Amino acid sequence: MKKKIAILDTGYDSFEYEERLLTNAGYQLEIFPGKRHDRQGKIEFSKDKSGLLIRWTTIDDEFLSSTPNLKAIVRYGIGYDNIDLRAASVHNVLVSNVQGYAKNSVSDHAIGMMYASARALPLGQKTLRENYSAPPIPEVFEFHDRTLGIIGLGCIGGVLCQKVKPLFAKVLAADPYIDDKRFDLLGAKKVSLEILLAESDVISIHCNLTEETTGLIDKEKIKLMRRKPILINTARGPVINEDDLYECLQEGYLHSVGLDVFCDEPPLSNRDALLTHPRVIATGHYAWYSTQASVELQKRAADNLLLMLQGGIPDDCLNPVY
Repeated sequence: MKKKIAILDTGYDSFEYEERLLTNAGYQLEIFPGKRHDRQGKIEFSKDKSGLLIRWTTIDDEFLSSTPNLKAIVRYGIGYDNIDLRAASVHNVLVSNVQGYAKNSVSDHAIGMMYASARALPLGQKTLRENYSAPPIPEVFEFHDRTLGIIGLGCIGGVLCQKVKPLFAKVLAADPYIDDKRFDLLGAKKVSLEILLAESDVISIHCNLTEETTGLIDKEKIKLMRRKPILINTARGPVINEDDLYECLQEGYLHSVGLDVFCDEPPLSNRDALLTHPRVIATGHYAWYSTQASVELQKRAADNLLLMLQGGIPDDCLNPVY
């Protein structure tokens, strides 16, 4: 009997590559037919599976205790805050994500939000007739004599840094987990988060979501932003306290905000005031997407899963030692 693999979270146009790769390797691929939030249904469906491909499904000790045949899990994407790595290691389950696949698309999206925010492009379109030939806001500024701050200098933050260096006078970066050599290589000045917030005209967030970074940008941190910056978040929604963000926008502490990610996804109706604020540009968590990135994501996810099931350790493995 063939060993089974499940795709628990769908949403892609096709799983042709996954099916061809895994079937040729002797596995049977099955796609969960239930609803997104049917946790118990997903657990039942996974009980006889050796491997899982997931997106948003929460993998914790309860889930892993109910799936004794499971050997490997891959998350389609970079973030992995929905997977308990410690529990996976206890249950001898290898976990991988797909690191860096969207480094160009996310950094492009962040840059697009920077320009759109600086020049108030969405508001300019809305007020075109009644405000024709006049800027929609008075604080339209150029980047060439300004400072960009990058929070998180990993793969995506590093690519962003390379792209924006010719655009800004100075690039600051804060990341306590990155070696000093990487800052030097990328040409970013290493500073503390507090200094970055105080000295940046544009701030772009590219850190992982962890206990340490949840709520990292709150009212206290925003009030350190002396230069009334543009704030961009294409990382994870909970890095920003959204209640504090809206309050500080209303009080004029920020020039404008670009959000591709939110604490609740999609955002709930309690965020309508934030989403419709004239100084906010909001997109629906698609910064990761480009035609190239989507293909790479699915291919590498399937490749990583097969390698782990065959006893190997991919570069993207998050818990390589049990």
